[in-house]
Amino acid sequence: MRDAVGSFVGWPSDLIFPDAETPTRPTHKVGKGISRRIESVASQKEVPGRKLKSAAKDIPTTSGTKSQIMMRLEKMVDESDIMHGAIRSIDFDEGVFGAAHFEIIAKEDMQQLFEHDELGIAVIHTYIWYMYVTLMRGTELCNRFNFIAASRINATLITKNPTSVKNDLVDRFMAAGDNTTPSLYFLPFNSGNGDHWVLVAMDLSRLIVYYLDSLSGDWSKYPSMKKTVDAAIIKFRSKKNYRNRKDITWVRVQCPQQNNSVDCGFFVLRFMRDIIALNRIDIPKMYFEEYKSYSRAHLDEMKDELCQFIVDQRII
Repeated sequence: MRDAVGSFVGWPSDLIFPDAETPTRPTHKVGKGISRRIESVASQKEVPGRKLKSAAKDIPTTSGTKSQIMMRLEKMVDESDIMHGAIRSIDFDEGVFGAAHFEIIAKEDMQQLFEHDELGIAVIHTYIWYMYVTLMRGTELCNRFNFIAASRINATLITKNPTSVKNDLVDRFMAAGDNTTPSLYFLPFNSGNGDHWVLVAMDLSRLIVYYLDSLSGDWSKYPSMKKTVDAAIIKFRSKKNYRNRKDITWVRVQCPQQNNSVDCGFFVLRFMRDIIALNRIDIPKMYFEEYKSYSRAHLDEMKDELCQFIVDQRII
C-alpha cells in the first residue's frame, strides 16, 4: 500500500458525481422495507422558477429507446434495497398541494417509468412536485396554478363518501387565498374503473371548469365527479360570501388523444406541463396551437425530466 501513495488510478467518468452528498440514512421502517425521508424542499434554498424545457436540455434521448439518465436511474434502483421490497417516503413542501404531503415510492412505481406502463398516483404526484419545484416555486406562477392531490379526490372516494370529498375540495380552495383573480386548480382525476386518468382544471373566479380527456367523451362519463366539483365550488363561494350567481360552465377541450391503453396518465401530466409552461389560465377549446398532438418523444421527455429530478433529489 505504501508504494501506491502518490500514484494515479484511473476512474470511469460515468461514476463521478459532482457535488454529491452522502444520502440520508434510513430512519424508520414502514411495512416490509426501509423508509427514507429526504429533506423537504421547503427547507432548501429557494431558486427562481425555470422553464421546463431547459430542465432536460442536456439529456440525450431517442424516441422508443432509454436515455442515459433513465438507464442510470434504473441501475441505481436495481442496486438498491427497493428491489427487495424497501420503499422511500418523500416529503413535499406545503405549496404543492396546499398542505403537508408525503408520498411513498416503491419498486412498481419506478417500473412504470422504466417500462412505460400505466401510471399510478405516486408517479403522478412526484411529477407534479417536479413541476412545482422546477417551474413554479418562488415565482408568481404559484398564485396562478394550484394542484389537488389525486389521492384525496377520485372516483373511488366519491363513491364511498361524497360529502367528505366535497369538503376536502373546499378546504383546498380555501387554502389558496381569495380566488378573486383568474387562476387554475388542476385535478388529475382517476376513474377508479380501469384506472383512466383525465384532467379537470377549475377557474373559480370565472366559474369555468375545463375537462381534458385523452380518450373520446366528456364529463358525463363521471356524473358523480361533476356533481362533487360543482357542489364544492358552490359551497366555497358561499363561505366566501361571493355574490356572483352565474352558472358553472364546463368546457370540453379538444386535446391530444392517446393511441394505446396506457398513456392517459402521461397525457394528463403533459396537459398540466403545457398549460403552466405557456402560463395560460384560459385553455382554448381546440387546445393550444403549439401542442396539437403528442408524439412518444413528448412523453419520453417527461420521463427523462422525472428521472433526472429523482436523481437530483437523491430519492433512491
